[in-house]
Amino acid sequence: MPIVVTLDRVMREKTMSLNDLAAKVGITNVNLSHMKVGKIRAVRFSTLDPLCECLGCQPGDLLAFKPAEDLTEGDIVCYPVELR
Repeated sequence: MPIVVTLDRVMREKTMSLNDLAAKVGITNVNLSHMKVGKIRAVRFSTLDPLCECLGCQPGDLLAFKPAEDLTEGDIVCYPVELR
């Protein structure tokens, strides 16, 4: 199943900008942007932990499994089906 990144949705709900979150987490805007748009192949726990802490959420709020047949146009997939 593809892994869907929902970081953008959580950031909107928490009204957290990319710049503010990157500064609080201690990663570059570019790396956070890559995660936000699904251009990543892995997430380190050392990154996931401060993301969850800053956003007041659980890891499952930022990443989810979704069957390929249930994907919609707005889903941000970081593990494209064609790579499997």
